[in-house]
Amino acid sequence: MPKHSDGPISMIEHPIVAIGDVHGQLGFLEQALEWIAQDADAQDAAIVFLGDYVDRGLDSKGVIDAIMDLQLIRDVTCLRGNHEDEMLRFLNSDHDQMPKTDCGKMWLSDGGGGRQTLLSYGVHGNTDHDFRDLQVRARDAIPDTHLDFLSRLRHSYETDSYFFAHAGIRPGIPFSEQDPDDLIWIRDPFLSATVDHGKTVIHGHTPISFPAFYGNRVNCDGGAAFGRAVHPILLQNGTSFALGPNGRVALSKQS
Repeated sequence: MPKHSDGPISMIEHPIVAIGDVHGQLGFLEQALEWIAQDADAQDAAIVFLGDYVDRGLDSKGVIDAIMDLQLIRDVTCLRGNHEDEMLRFLNSDHDQMPKTDCGKMWLSDGGGGRQTLLSYGVHGNTDHDFRDLQVRARDAIPDTHLDFLSRLRHSYETDSYFFAHAGIRPGIPFSEQDPDDLIWIRDPFLSATVDHGKTVIHGHTPISFPAFYGNRVNCDGGAAFGRAVHPILLQNGTSFALGPNGRVALSKQS
C-alpha cells in the first residue's frame, strides 16, 4: 500500500484547536463551538477536526453541514476517521454484499453506526435489506457536497510541533511514510509507546472519559459516541487545554 503524507508544514506556531470524535452528536458539536467562542485565544485559532464525524449519534448529516458551514468563515482542517472510511466503502462498493470493515464488523451492524448515519439522510435500512437497493437509495439521498467533503478528507496534518491523525501513528516510522490505514485505525503499539515521536501526536479514535495528555500524545476522544461532551483541545505554547463550561483546564501528564 502506498504511503501517505499530507503537508503543508507551518513555519509559525499559532494556537490550534483540535476537536476529537463527534460521531453524529450535533448538540455536542454546537456546545464545543460555543466553548471555543468563549475563549479569547481559541476563538480565532485554526481548528483541526480529527475525524469520525458520522455514525452512532442521530445527526451525522447535521454534523457535516455544521462543519462545512464553519469552513466558510474560518481556518478549518478536516481529517479522515475510520468511520468516514467505512461509509465511503459502503457507498463505493461494487460488490453484491456489504464489505466488512478492517475491525471485522459491518458498517450497518448494531455496533457499526451506519444505520444511524443513513437515517439522518432519511434512508431506512439494515443488513436485512437488499444491499444494492440500500446503496442506491443512500447515494441518491446524500448530497454531492457531502460526498465531496468525505472524499477530500486528509489522513494527516502537520505543524512544527504537532502531528495530527485520527488514530495515531506506527512508532519508529517517519511521519511521511506512515501507512494511511494506521493513521485511521491503529491503537497498539501506538497507545502503549512511551518514546518521543519527534512531535506531539494529536489524535482521537480511542474513547476515554475525558481528553488526556500522555507526554508524547494527546487523546482528544472524550467519548461522544457514548454520550459524553466534546471538549475542544486548545494547543498553545506547548500546553494543551480542554475547553468546557468553566473555561479552560490544563491537561496534566498522565502515566
